[in-house]
Amino acid sequence: MGQVQHLIDEFRDVLRTAANGGAPLRIRGGGSKDFYGNRIPGVDAHMLEAGGHAGIVEYEPTELVVTARAGTRLADLSVELRACGQMMAFEPPHFGPSATLGGCVATGLSGPRRASAGAVRDFVLGVRMLDGRGNDLRFGGRVMKNVAGYDISRLMVGSMGTLGLLLEVSLKVLPLPPAETTLCWEMQEAEAIGRMNQWAGRPLPVSATCFWDGVLTLRLSGAESAVRAARTKLGGDEIAAGAAFWESIREQKHAFFRGGGTLWRLSVKPTLPPLSLPGPQLLEWGGALRWWRDGGGKTGSDALGVRAIAAAAGGHATRFRGTGAHADAFHPLEPAMMDIHRRLKQRFDPAGILNPGRLYPQF
Repeated sequence: MGQVQHLIDEFRDVLRTAANGGAPLRIRGGGSKDFYGNRIPGVDAHMLEAGGHAGIVEYEPTELVVTARAGTRLADLSVELRACGQMMAFEPPHFGPSATLGGCVATGLSGPRRASAGAVRDFVLGVRMLDGRGNDLRFGGRVMKNVAGYDISRLMVGSMGTLGLLLEVSLKVLPLPPAETTLCWEMQEAEAIGRMNQWAGRPLPVSATCFWDGVLTLRLSGAESAVRAARTKLGGDEIAAGAAFWESIREQKHAFFRGGGTLWRLSVKPTLPPLSLPGPQLLEWGGALRWWRDGGGKTGSDALGVRAIAAAAGGHATRFRGTGAHADAFHPLEPAMMDIHRRLKQRFDPAGILNPGRLYPQF
């Protein structure tokens, strides 16, 4: 415990020195998601490496709750959970063996199971963190029923390290499904969107969907009897290597993600008809998540175009991957919402030193 506290004290000293001198810091865990978010020149010179703060603090399988330090590798945490027949239900992408729990929460990214199980934010129970002044803060708790005060802990999800340095995270976990199977059908995109939405309204154990290149793929998870009954009802062809397929989607190793150009992530209504965008698309989450590769390094005016399409569909668009430096990775917020973000940033990081510009160029 003394060594752990010594490391936290070092983090605190770095934060306070940076705040006093107005020197921006880039918080980095495992580095597996360095590509994500805005690129701000000059910040990399002042790196706060937080990946060494690792280890499980408390894990009680019967309570379905685990608390781990933010530098804990997702791979290591997954091994511990699987040994007890449990999992992180939101199926977080790793994007590399060095991925950490802190990076998972800070980016707020969920995998194929998100539409059926929930997002990262739905499973965060509490956090321990250092704010921009080096204050050691705790929010939430380590129990599933915790209603005391504001739910500040979930503000850290997707904040990209702009509000504080995560030290510990408490997560709700779920049992592994007793049975899983993956099915596929050949069909056109419009029919696939209709099928996915139709199935979403039925009592079927659907845990993931994907449409690409004329093939709709679906995963069933749950009790063996429920999976078997759904398999009989839906038909389709079974994919023997189902686990490998969904890992390729989650980790973006699938053929779709290996192309060039800029990768866009569009969150829209699941019932939205096929989008008229040039270049290949891949659909997840019952049609609510649509990946698009523009295929050729588009300019800022094209960013405005794809975001206008997403906004018209009641959603938003994120520049997920791309070549070169961009300061517009995330969909611009409405003025009122941007003001809330600005005030939160001022409260948690008054000196503006934590990952400045990583989330929005304004702060």
